[in-house]
Amino acid sequence: MSTQATSSPPLSDVDRLGMEAALEEARIAAVAGEVPVGAAVARDGYVIAEAHNETVARRDLTQHAEIIAIRHALTELHTDRLDGATLYITLEPCAQCAGAIVLARVSKVLFGAYDPKAGMAGSIEDLLRHPRLSHNPEVRGGIMADECGEMLTKFFEKRR
Repeated sequence: MSTQATSSPPLSDVDRLGMEAALEEARIAAVAGEVPVGAAVARDGYVIAEAHNETVARRDLTQHAEIIAIRHALTELHTDRLDGATLYITLEPCAQCAGAIVLARVSKVLFGAYDPKAGMAGSIEDLLRHPRLSHNPEVRGGIMADECGEMLTKFFEKRR
């Protein structure tokens, strides 16, 4: 069911900054022994929230980078919706994170590596663009995919 595209329009300056911020967060996660997934939220041309996986540190499997970044952005903006915001993620979101993205009304999602085992933005299913949901963000996958995928591959090779 993958909707992987072979080519993608060039990134805007803000989109490049957002993906670079997410990649830096993924690096921080890897150093901490977490699965190297990072996320960042931008709105009005500025990155307003950044996060990385903290499932090991918090002993809580719900502490994915996307969830933490969404919480920080909502707090920063003093709101319960992220209309007009873009979420940048180094890995295709899982079902939990896709649900949070829809509920938070994130306008646009850009992610790096596809996740054939848990991805819910086209790999297994496409929860983010499901026609029966009340909100569907714009979604682009495969952004800086080589960098994002390489970080994950190296992390799991070290663990074997």
